[in-house]
Amino acid sequence: MPASAARQRYRWMVLLAAAAILLVSMFIPADRDGTDPSAGSGTGDAPSSSEPLPQLDEAVSDAPTTFPSTGSASGLPLVRLGDLPPEAARTIELIEAGGPFPEPEHDGGVFGNREELLPDQSFGYYREYTVPTPGAYGRGARRIVAGSPGEYYWTDDHYSSFSRVEVGS
Repeated sequence: MPASAARQRYRWMVLLAAAAILLVSMFIPADRDGTDPSAGSGTGDAPSSSEPLPQLDEAVSDAPTTFPSTGSASGLPLVRLGDLPPEAARTIELIEAGGPFPEPEHDGGVFGNREELLPDQSFGYYREYTVPTPGAYGRGARRIVAGSPGEYYWTDDHYSSFSRVEVGS
């Protein structure tokens, strides 16, 4: 029996040593070649003090930007209805026709704008509508929020962000 107790203690010590080595190795930087990275190696990795830095106008690309445009009144990104999923267009058609809606117990309900991401309006101004999400359980996260006629906002992340929907053209 004393031999098995000694063996058990030995196993625990080996396990503890392996855990300590693993823990220490997590905090050692991978670049351990002995050089000071702030000193510059002179091998072309970083510009030396004798090399001029590029000027701002040299670094500017002629490629068009891909940032979304914003609606002038809301300041939110502007998205064309044709760029949204087809279910969003169908939802807007139903809103403009007055229904019937796929979620009648929810669709057309007041959207309180508690997130304060949409332009400030009085309570009851905004109404929310479910945009069906194929394969989603329940209502999913996609919604159209409507204000005055023709004023629509899209969210696909359950009100964490919005885009103003451009219906025409």
